[in-house]
Amino acid sequence: MILMRISVLLLATALAVPASAADVQLIANPGLGVSELTTNDVRDIFLGNKTAIAGSPVEPVFVQDGPAHETFLKTYMGKSNAALRNYFKTLVFTGKGAQPKTFASDAEVLKYVTSTKGAIGYVSGAAETSGVKRIRLK
Repeated sequence: MILMRISVLLLATALAVPASAADVQLIANPGLGVSELTTNDVRDIFLGNKTAIAGSPVEPVFVQDGPAHETFLKTYMGKSNAALRNYFKTLVFTGKGAQPKTFASDAEVLKYVTSTKGAIGYVSGAAETSGVKRIRLK
């Protein structure tokens, strides 16, 4: 009985631990001229408010859903998935922007970022990131 209570308590504690920024890796095409960005830069790039970094155009790409996507939204965007979709729908409707590219998996994001000049995205913390530049936060 005591062992069962301890097991339940440990499980509840593990589930209560929030995902952290370490669960997400910011990545960019190797040609991007920077290796560090501020949190504000990341948010502005992914909201389409900043279209160039160090004089080079940037193209943000998103993962469609999953733990890395949720952590990225919470950590960097301060928006829910529904709020982000509505934000981009408004930009498209008003002619002030376009829907960003989204991919179903880390592998698809990595493939696109590796082969597309200026592409910047994110993948899960466990993803293998050879072939792309990892972006650190200032």
